[in-house]
Amino acid sequence: MRHNKAINHLGRKSGHRKALLANMAASLLLKKRIITTVAKAKALKSYVEPLITKSKEDTTHSRRVVFSYLKDKEAVAELFRTIAPKIADRPGGYTRVLHVGFRKGDAAEMALIELVDFNETAIASTAKAAAKKTTRRSKKKAEEAAPAAEAPAAE
Repeated sequence: MRHNKAINHLGRKSGHRKALLANMAASLLLKKRIITTVAKAKALKSYVEPLITKSKEDTTHSRRVVFSYLKDKEAVAELFRTIAPKIADRPGGYTRVLHVGFRKGDAAEMALIELVDFNETAIASTAKAAAKKTTRRSKKKAEEAAPAAEAPAAE
């Protein structure tokens, strides 16, 4: 039974687990999406989202706190320079975990974890859906309404 067990230990000692999550978080921030097992993706989500929230406030203290978790200068710079401005108005939920199937060797369930605001195809599809809000109407009714609207303006 796993009563009151808050985190998944991932079958590793704490030092190994912290190093694994720090490396995966740095890779996620630099590449914007990575493929890993579902358990690691879920653990990474709870690890990296507070760091992204911390990056909204660009102070020396918040940079040092984030660096103490990530241990990678390039990842910290990427987080504060490009990711933080893009997610500034988002109240949370910065990452998305998508199940992608099973690994060939050991049939482990695999997942794609990505930063939500950096998926161009999803952003384009939502923009397209927002742009196409009008309903279809017959041309005849539209043509009759257009001259009627222009007639008072001409007089």
